[in-house]
Amino acid sequence: MSNYAIIVAGGKGLRMGGDVPKQFLPVGGKPVLMRTIERFREYDEKLNIILVLPVQQQEYWNNLCLEHSFRAEIRIANGGETRFESSKNGLDAIPSGESGLVAIHDGVRPFVSIETISRCFNAASAHGAAIPVLPVVESLRVVEPNGESKNVLRSNYRMVQTPQVFQISLAKQAFAQEYNEAFTDDASVIESFGHSVVMVDGNRENIKLTTPYDLSVAQTII
Repeated sequence: MSNYAIIVAGGKGLRMGGDVPKQFLPVGGKPVLMRTIERFREYDEKLNIILVLPVQQQEYWNNLCLEHSFRAEIRIANGGETRFESSKNGLDAIPSGESGLVAIHDGVRPFVSIETISRCFNAASAHGAAIPVLPVVESLRVVEPNGESKNVLRSNYRMVQTPQVFQISLAKQAFAQEYNEAFTDDASVIESFGHSVVMVDGNRENIKLTTPYDLSVAQTII
């Protein structure tokens, strides 16, 4: 039995306002994506890591690895047009018959804690599927079709993070489904297949680096 981590890094980083994709931007002198991979290596040095990258970004990544003497043993899978397709390509890179667990993680979440990763793997081992979440601290309102809004109980909601961890066989079967626009994350694909997903505690630092503001916050976390 072998465990895997699929690091999905298919973004173009348009909201960052620059030409370099967000996963390659430096944080503390090191590209975000390298920090993300290193965190999973810290969790388990034997973990099989699959990096999902658009074909047109793979040469750039290889050059970055040379520049930073980054020699992590990882397998590359091609990114797709959607998150669903990218995750599926990563799963397809796992040999048939594997019976372990697979984590699917956003490449631009370099500050996931080892404790969060561990909680996800442990819960998925027991229940088949697990995701890290945080309680909502802001007030929430739902917008009705007529444009009016009303307050909702924030205690009924959770903010979802990654890694989302599943039994490999379950994930492969679930991602054999046809793509549906209702798939908002990997866990939604699992639920659509008919399998429930358990929640575990995430960590506040596990932010997704999407905007220039996020990058400025990241500099304070290092």
